Amino acid sequence: MKKTNILPPSQDKKRDDLSLWRQVVSLFAWNRDSKILLSIFFLTIGLIIYVWWPLAEEVLSYIDWDGPWWLYMDWLLIGIFLFMSIAIVSRADLGRDSLTIIIAAFGGLVIESWGTQTNLWHYYTAERPPLWIIPAWPIATLTINRIVLVLDILTKKSKENADFARRANARQSNLIGSETASSQEHAPRRGISQVFLLKTAYWILFTSFFALMLTFVAPTFDKSYTSLSILLVALLIITPTNYRIALLTFVAGAGLGYFLELWGTTRECWTYYTFEKPPFFAILAHGMAAVAFWRTELLIKMLWLRTRNTFSKKEKMI
Repeated sequence: MKKTNILPPSQDKKRDDLSLWRQVVSLFAWNRDSKILLSIFFLTIGLIIYVWWPLAEEVLSYIDWDGPWWLYMDWLLIGIFLFMSIAIVSRADLGRDSLTIIIAAFGGLVIESWGTQTNLWHYYTAERPPLWIIPAWPIATLTINRIVLVLDILTKKSKENADFARRANARQSNLIGSETASSQEHAPRRGISQVFLLKTAYWILFTSFFALMLTFVAPTFDKSYTSLSILLVALLIITPTNYRIALLTFVAGAGLGYFLELWGTTRECWTYYTFEKPPFFAILAHGMAAVAFWRTELLIKMLWLRTRNTFSKKEKMI
């Protein structure tokens, strides 16, 4: 029987843990683009405060600076702000992030216009939509992208560890021959099973969201904005590209969306027509928006690549 090079479980676990830790830490690398992106971030915040100073002044007026001011500070907002600040500068790449920022800004404007024009939600300033909320969309989208990178590494590593443990247990139980024929036999089945699970989870999650969306926006079925939104979401759902990344993006978007919606609705910065704080649909909608922005980015990159290849072929022919 051939000898197999398998590390003892304790040694292999240490190796995998170290590798996983290094991969996660590498996502928080600081580079030149991080400095530029952070500068743009703070400049945007500064411009918002300057242009809409009355709003900032109103928020600051609630703090008793002569007393226990820390009791009046909005720690949820500060926590969200710090988390996003760290996330967007981690492993920044202006070449990649610039497209994300443009798509998210335009997409955020469209979403805010739809919601405020149809009265699904409204802001306390009565603006439809307020321009000061638009920069929050690119910032949130960059944060979601960073979360997806972490989730991608963690889920891949979990799968690798599970596969290693399965092979090791099979060898110990003499289920695999000297040339691992049985392993090769079962590998395709495991692959099919994993794809099946991903597809099943995708369709359950996204069809459930679509049903929830139809229920939530039902009062605005007569609005053209709502009709276009429903068609777009349906189109995105029925034309999946990467089931796994779509699921991770949706989960990351909904996770961040919970805290954003919790802050906005409990502070009455914006209010939904249902007066929920926050509505479950609004939380999940952040996940769907993140998927929409990701898919748009993929489409633009694909079209750009095809256009470039077409021009390259024409130049060679000339």
